[in-house]
Amino acid sequence: MIFYNTPMDKRVFAENLKIRYSEMDLNLVLKPAVLLHFLQDMASDNAENLGFGYSFIIKKNLAWFLLKYRMEFEDYPEKIYDLRLTTEPRGYNKIFAFRNFSIYDGEKLLGRASSTWSLVDINTKSIVPIGDALENNPGMPPYVKREDDLVFEKIKPIEKVDAEKIFEIRYDDIDVNKHVNNANYIVWAFEPLDFNFRSSKKLKTLDMVFKKEVTYGCKVLSQVQILENTTTHVLKNAETGEDLCHICAFWKDK
Repeated sequence: MIFYNTPMDKRVFAENLKIRYSEMDLNLVLKPAVLLHFLQDMASDNAENLGFGYSFIIKKNLAWFLLKYRMEFEDYPEKIYDLRLTTEPRGYNKIFAFRNFSIYDGEKLLGRASSTWSLVDINTKSIVPIGDALENNPGMPPYVKREDDLVFEKIKPIEKVDAEKIFEIRYDDIDVNKHVNNANYIVWAFEPLDFNFRSSKKLKTLDMVFKKEVTYGCKVLSQVQILENTTTHVLKNAETGEDLCHICAFWKDK
């Protein structure tokens, strides 16, 4: 069921989700890629409802591109079958739009996320000014900083590669914008981590910066550096060497 969280603020959007076994790992922990899909779908639904979603921007030959995430978890979802997610468009400056998310188990706050987006011309791949493109839609007001906003952390370059794997882009990895869906990046990033590490830890914080899109037929090189409970990841185009995504995750023991 989808409903408005706060009648006084129609920009805040919430949804109750039933978590299925196929969306959990062997320890009944919500798969990170599934969580990213939830957040993207909520953002899309909220934007559509407020008048600046896919059906509006495609007429202008534009697409929303996700640039980065910051996530902080009080308790990453484990053995939880009912989640409540909320999202709010936090506003825009000249070329960036900002969106927040919260994740609940009942009334218990499990985690929060902040995200940064841009509007891109599909043909020229250039970023366009958001206010003009959205025709000053009140559902996306100018950004005003709040004390509870999450702070994005700078991701340091990898100094030593502890593990790596190569992946080939499949047809099913591609989304409506004809490039790889952002949720795939976290699957590739975490796959080089060994079984014992993944099965004994849960996410505490996560920073993701999306650098470049990748399309069907390409190969992705996933590299990771492991320093105790911190893992730093870089995804590269295996053929050109271009960086596609930078990720830093801090984990806690279960």
